[in-house]
Amino acid sequence: MPESESEPWEYSLSIPHDPRAVTVCRRTLRLILTLHGLIRLADTAELLATELVANAVLHTKGPATLRVRWSAGVLRIGAWDADPEPPEPPGELASLTEAEGGRGLALIRACADVWGWQPQSRYGSRGKYVWCDLVAA
Repeated sequence: MPESESEPWEYSLSIPHDPRAVTVCRRTLRLILTLHGLIRLADTAELLATELVANAVLHTKGPATLRVRWSAGVLRIGAWDADPEPPEPPGELASLTEAEGGRGLALIRACADVWGWQPQSRYGSRGKYVWCDLVAA
């Protein structure tokens, strides 16, 4: 196992309320995973981060933060936003194939090993942190 895979690390990227932030986060995440020797997780991690950050930017009115953490063989990807309301529960992915929206958390539930959310204050603002884990095989 490369040394970078055994040592825990964490990155945070503060992003403005701007749809272009989704692309910045996705590309930054791929770079982080590549530098740490975890490129095998990049495609799934990018999908999950895209959904988390897009939800934070599209469904709230304030800034957001992408957090990526590696520890003990688990990659945690999370997005904080300034809206303290819990996310809508995900529907069944199969029933959302024709829907124009609402697939984000269903995709996260289908692709991640586990996901969740918690209330969290940041920069003096109440908000929430929505996260998911990928276990490296």
